[in-house]
Amino acid sequence: MTTETVLDFDRSNRIGLDEAIFCAGKSVEQIEAILELAEERGAGLLLTRLTVEKLEGLSAAKRDAIDYCAVSSTGFFGSVRRIVSRRSVAIIAAGTSDLGVAREAERTLRHAGVEATVIADVGVAGLWRLTERLEEIRTHPIVIAVAGMDAALASVLGGLVSGTIICVPTSVGYGAAEAGRTALNAMLASCAPGLVVCNIDNGYGAASAALRVLSSYERLRHSGV
Repeated sequence: MTTETVLDFDRSNRIGLDEAIFCAGKSVEQIEAILELAEERGAGLLLTRLTVEKLEGLSAAKRDAIDYCAVSSTGFFGSVRRIVSRRSVAIIAAGTSDLGVAREAERTLRHAGVEATVIADVGVAGLWRLTERLEEIRTHPIVIAVAGMDAALASVLGGLVSGTIICVPTSVGYGAAEAGRTALNAMLASCAPGLVVCNIDNGYGAASAALRVLSSYERLRHSGV
């Protein structure tokens, strides 16, 4: 039993978001101990930034109990919520290179019972790719825009889509992209009003923001407002 970790099993009751484990910076032994704690409570966990190397270092029993996605470096340990919402969130990735972050957002939503639509490789370098999917995107009340380099996708969507837009800059790009800082600044400085911007490569944070918005919709609906 570890004394290095105190899991927040009551988080869902307080804020509507389940406990998640950020595996970067944690040793295999620490992750194993965390999974033991969750298993004892019968709790499911979302694991983020879980590398293949750390996954393979876990005991066979724990490793086999994880639904792992190598693209997003995420894992589901234990139970996953049943799907309660479809087509409420669209995740738009500017390029194929942005898919890791987009899939992290998708998996975070799925762990919470939300099945998102992922639309990839529709960046502004070929604007027709985006405009061909625009009507489909508009059917979703929440859009997560994932883009690196100049992150122009966020501003374009902000000028064409009326729903909530949550932007995630990625570290994709050459030197002047500065590991995502250029994309972050571009999203923050966008002339499209009302964009919400998350940290660089933080697909988990974007999905959590979307879940908070969905939770607010539900509270308003049930209150009769």
